[in-house]
Amino acid sequence: MPHTVLLAEDDRAIRNALERALTLEGYQVMAVADGVEALAQAHRNRPDVLVLDVMMPGIDGLQVCRVLRAEGDRTPVLMLTALVETADRIAGLDAGADDYVVKPFDVEEVFARLRALLRRTSSPVGVGEPLGGAPAGAAPLGSPPVPEPPRYQFPERFIEAAGIRMDPQARRAWRGARELELTRTEFELLELLVRNAGIVLDHSTIYDRIWGYDFGPGSKNLAVYVGYLRRKLDDPDGPQLIHTVRGVGYVLRED
Repeated sequence: MPHTVLLAEDDRAIRNALERALTLEGYQVMAVADGVEALAQAHRNRPDVLVLDVMMPGIDGLQVCRVLRAEGDRTPVLMLTALVETADRIAGLDAGADDYVVKPFDVEEVFARLRALLRRTSSPVGVGEPLGGAPAGAAPLGSPPVPEPPRYQFPERFIEAAGIRMDPQARRAWRGARELELTRTEFELLELLVRNAGIVLDHSTIYDRIWGYDFGPGSKNLAVYVGYLRRKLDDPDGPQLIHTVRGVGYVLRED
């Protein structure tokens, strides 16, 4: 069955062009002109993914996203925006959006981001082994297993590093006693860093594991998400946890 896309865009030319392109790409498209119609359509026929223009008259894309998230709807949301300032992008992420594309955009980039969002909904990111292939603490091949003492006093489903504790099954995370309010992408990015604490992850690896696609050296997507995640993680009385390694990527460690 083709994936269904709910497209909300008030500019008729953009809406019609994107609807045709998505249909030719194999999607089943429900196209509407404003946020009120988008909410009504989402409630009638839940799509696989939403593509929302940020600036629409009446109820805009941010408000549509907030309403759906408040209702517990976790359908992936891709924002279309002409706003390029970091604060504007952060507003979209804070509303619960999973990704965004800046206008004017290349339709191939929209396709790539939709494919990545749909892959992420079908298979969790970072669950299983850390980078490198072998499970953490595994003994070398041919040697007898060496039992390790339990490192934490939490159930096995929890992972922990640098003062961060996460429950991937329940999609919850804490720094110390403080629970973190994270979007889907923020949670997956933090989970990847926690599972590979102390390892410098390059930009390409993070893009591949989180988005399933490397958007190239000119993309600021990762930097925006890291900056927003830092704001939620940082504690005035504690050390910074996510460190930038210039020209390479990012690492989680407690200095």
